[in-house]
Amino acid sequence: MKKTFVLDTNVILHDNSCIYQFQDNDIVIPITVLEELDNFKKGSGSLNFHARNFLRKLDELSHGKIFNGGVSIGNGHGYISIKLEQPFNRKIENFDPNNKDHKILNIAVNLKDENGNNPVVLVTKDVNLRMKAKSVGVLSQDFTKDHIEDLKTLYTGARTIEVYNPEIIDKLYKSPFKIEASLIGPDEPFIENEYYILSNDRQSVLATYDGVEDVIKRVEKQSAYSIYPKNSGQTFAINALTNNNIKLISVSGKAGTGKTLLALAGALESKRYYHQIFVARPIVPLSNKDIGFLPGDIESKIKPYMQPLHDNLNFIQNQFEETSQKHMQIQDLIKNEKLQIEPLTYIRGRSLVKIFFIIDEAQNLTPHEVKTIITRAGEGTKIVFTGDIFQIDHPYLDSHSNGLSYLIQKMKGQRLYAHINLEKGERSDLAELASNLL
Repeated sequence: MKKTFVLDTNVILHDNSCIYQFQDNDIVIPITVLEELDNFKKGSGSLNFHARNFLRKLDELSHGKIFNGGVSIGNGHGYISIKLEQPFNRKIENFDPNNKDHKILNIAVNLKDENGNNPVVLVTKDVNLRMKAKSVGVLSQDFTKDHIEDLKTLYTGARTIEVYNPEIIDKLYKSPFKIEASLIGPDEPFIENEYYILSNDRQSVLATYDGVEDVIKRVEKQSAYSIYPKNSGQTFAINALTNNNIKLISVSGKAGTGKTLLALAGALESKRYYHQIFVARPIVPLSNKDIGFLPGDIESKIKPYMQPLHDNLNFIQNQFEETSQKHMQIQDLIKNEKLQIEPLTYIRGRSLVKIFFIIDEAQNLTPHEVKTIITRAGEGTKIVFTGDIFQIDHPYLDSHSNGLSYLIQKMKGQRLYAHINLEKGERSDLAELASNLL
């Protein structure tokens, strides 16, 4: 049965091509949504980009008829129309009529009454609006085009393999420290740049798969700028971060597992291969308000967001005496702007040629934002995304729909990509206890 989908503003700001994801069903855009998009037209952020692109698409489709029955979206798609405001339906008469969400809901309620048996579905990323819609008998759903359905099967980047032939592990401890992958032959196929703990009753070895040579290579425990790995996951992370053949890395894990610290240490260890090190994180405004609401000048506003990055950099710097060369190197990198820590908005438009680019808190990015960042990578650039997919601050993202989860799912097995999920907290015994129990 043909459906009518009513789109909320946040769906369009999440993906400006969303109207092409509803097959041959019809789409309704409430006039309130257009008015909200108009407020987002100006600016250089991703929301502004989505607003402008969608309005251009709508203008190309409209031909002046979009208010009168709608226009065809194209072959294989339904019709799209704009609905003007209507008198408030008695079913939601107790809702605030000046609230923009309620105006959008009112369109959906009235359409449901008009359409009879044809389903009307309100599509919104606002969980509160979805609940309000269901409370008055209107079907409602999230926009799920880029959702990860089952997080239990999300790629972790590493696994343990039992090796019953002791000679195999012995060979990996001898030059050239690699063996043919066919000698192991696990139940599941090897994945490009995946990491392994190969073990038997008496010994084990850390390894990774090189799909170009079709070999398993031993991974040695090494430090990065005097930061030493404390577990196998951190060893794998440092290996990927310092491997110049891997251009895209994601490091996930809960708080205290060392994601940001290792990424910074890997960047400093590899700095001779890059012109600059950029470290950025998205600013997710408090209570859905822009940072302009915060007191002070722009530096004061962004300082709380960026302080965790400075804390990690200070931790690395404090591994050395103030008079030591490595301590002073970090100072020189900052002074000469070879190492820059900035909000992601400030760096997004920069040229990314031979840059070691770290994006922290990547779980607060949309899939489109992650794609935009990666597609800006120039020659010789390495991009590292770090974050915790279960710690979302963005009001319209969750563990299934955020850009970091999407990246891990889509990039699995690519030659230029590696992923490491850090499981063991190393901040302190107290922090690990709190993370597990509270």
